[in-house]
Amino acid sequence: MPTTGLFSLRDNLMPRITFILHDGTRHTVDAELGATVMETALKNDIGGIVAECGGSCTCATCLVHVDETWSAIVGKPHAEEDQMLDAAFEVKPTSRLACQIKVTEALDGLIVHTPAYQGR
Repeated sequence: MPTTGLFSLRDNLMPRITFILHDGTRHTVDAELGATVMETALKNDIGGIVAECGGSCTCATCLVHVDETWSAIVGKPHAEEDQMLDAAFEVKPTSRLACQIKVTEALDGLIVHTPAYQGR
């Protein structure tokens, strides 16, 4: 299980999320509490997150693969999200739509991987 102790050591700082692109490039960024992982990616110019629908869970172009160590903490997709994942490319058991993952203190240190292609 991942440790989330870094957040408590960095009082008044935002949770951090690491995006690992399909080519292995890593980007660790600060995320605002209450924002989504998709919004965080777009705000920080993370490649690999297209977000055609702007976060309304209707396009599956913000697909990420949650690192296995974080999968239980992030949780499973809800029914609507699961339907969108059925139409996505490169879906894995830990796949989620970044627009449906809200940033909380518990997600400090979250690691997500972006696929090589976003589309449906």
